[in-house]
Amino acid sequence: MLENLSKYRIILGSQSPRRRELLSGLDIDFEVRLIPDIEEVYPKTLWKEEIPVYVAQLKAKAYKEVMSADTFLITADTIVWLDGKVYGKPRNEEDAKVMLRTLSGKTHEVITGVCLTTREKQQTFYAVSSVKFADLKEKEIEYYIQKYKPYDKAGAYGVQEWIGYIGVESLNGSFYNVMGLPVRMLYQYLKEW
Repeated sequence: MLENLSKYRIILGSQSPRRRELLSGLDIDFEVRLIPDIEEVYPKTLWKEEIPVYVAQLKAKAYKEVMSADTFLITADTIVWLDGKVYGKPRNEEDAKVMLRTLSGKTHEVITGVCLTTREKQQTFYAVSSVKFADLKEKEIEYYIQKYKPYDKAGAYGVQEWIGYIGVESLNGSFYNVMGLPVRMLYQYLKEW
């Protein structure tokens, strides 16, 4: 499949093990290349889906000078959005607790921005999924954070982990988007490249 990409060396510019797992599910050959310490900052004037798209482009920009003519780069960023506020990766345990307490009993959006880049072309898109959390007990929040240490996850949770099993009441949209990469949508864009 995706013979149209056979002339490229596909690079996933992400340190997320979940993105690596999800992309490998598309049965394409790729390698992971990391550029450390890309500062994920964005203008405060950006709103909702503009934020992860901007950060995905920012990540792609960091790779530009090391890209060869046959490089096809995939970068992505995921945020949690609730009541007009962004929830990214928690800074520490207390930050993670605050995030999960805030999400408890509410419906939030998970938005992933994806950036596809070659030397000649760049294309971005985003996916939105809606997640309803049950009321989480303090003991459940503490157990999850202690055991799973979700400090590399937007909103301080991984839907594919224990907290997703016991806490997600419903999910509207792509489950894989909530994990960090909307693979069905990505596949469509790759087919049309």
